[in-house]
Amino acid sequence: MKEREIYADLKTLSPLMVRLDGRAFHQVTKTLSFSEPFDEIFSSAMAEVTKSLLSDAGFAPVLGFTFSDEISLYFTESPFLGRIEKIDSVLASFASSSLTIALELKEPVSFDARIIPVTPDHVLPYLSWRQQEAWRNHINGWSQKLLKDEGYTSQETASMLHAMKAADIHEFCFQRGVNLAMTPAWQRRGILVYRTVAQKDGYNPKTGKQVTALRNIITIDRDIPLFTNPEGKNLINGLIRNVCDMQ
Repeated sequence: MKEREIYADLKTLSPLMVRLDGRAFHQVTKTLSFSEPFDEIFSSAMAEVTKSLLSDAGFAPVLGFTFSDEISLYFTESPFLGRIEKIDSVLASFASSSLTIALELKEPVSFDARIIPVTPDHVLPYLSWRQQEAWRNHINGWSQKLLKDEGYTSQETASMLHAMKAADIHEFCFQRGVNLAMTPAWQRRGILVYRTVAQKDGYNPKTGKQVTALRNIITIDRDIPLFTNPEGKNLINGLIRNVCDMQ
């Protein structure tokens, strides 16, 4: 029957993005009574899952970007020699287990995974696209929450928001005390997780001298710039360039 495993050798080339999406997470947030429309405990857990995927999963993604129940990872080298079934299944299962531990869940959760072949030139446009989605998720989340507080049903809320432009939603929220431009950056722009190199002072017992060593650390950045702005472009391009210089 081995010959019937027709997808086992299906492979992708590197570099690549892998995007993980939570499945039916609204039930998880409801069960745990998370704050609406955004909960810092859940956000921090997703950031820690992303950090674990960079540091503990046995892979070497360059960076991770997360918002809501979504995580995107950029790889310059394909895990499992590019075997798609292995990449999708292992990353999704690791993320599910990691989030279960982080939130001490009693019910199982799951992620799906998809692979997006890219070149280094595609990374910034891809992340800008996902950051734009984070912004749409942000304004929709706040407006839905405010309409719900006023007693509207889910169907009524969806119908009202469908007829509103972005500027109208801004004004709607502002009139109810929420300035969408002043909410926490992680709600508006997502969270970036990446490796940085830091100097650490130490002591060499053999020589009896103070020494300085370079250590890789994982940074969780909750106050990131827009990737379409010069500061954001420099950040992402710098991370990509550092990897290219090390290879």
